[in-house]
Amino acid sequence: MHGHVRTVTGDEPISMIKVSVYRPDLTLVDRAYTNDDGSYSVDVPAGETVTVRFDTHHSLDNADGWQPSLVTDAVTDDAVPLDRLLVPVGQFADTARGIDVLAAFLLASAVEGPEYAAHATTRLSQIKQNTLLLQHIQAALLQHFTERADA
Repeated sequence: MHGHVRTVTGDEPISMIKVSVYRPDLTLVDRAYTNDDGSYSVDVPAGETVTVRFDTHHSLDNADGWQPSLVTDAVTDDAVPLDRLLVPVGQFADTARGIDVLAAFLLASAVEGPEYAAHATTRLSQIKQNTLLLQHIQAALLQHFTERADA
């Protein structure tokens, strides 16, 4: 599986984005980081149904720069790239992107350790959601990661 990660406008590649591939039971299949041109490649058997999370890593310079993104029920294939556009922290997220960002944080809450929590709270606190429901979900996730960071 391969693809490119770019800014939400599609203009610029984003390097050092962690691309993590999970099976339905959330076991990690493989992970890679995007290079300078935003491209990545992961080793996943063809034809598997997976979930792919695009996120920063807490130890990198861009840890607080980008909101995560999630693709569920992707069938792996080497012929068709899986590209993704990421929203910068602090930028407005329309409803669809807002759901995407929150879904990625929800998955992270199940698979990431406490070191992820501080950066998650920084990014979650800066999402500009446009519906009351998404604001409530954002608040619940923010509370979860805040408690995790303080533990």
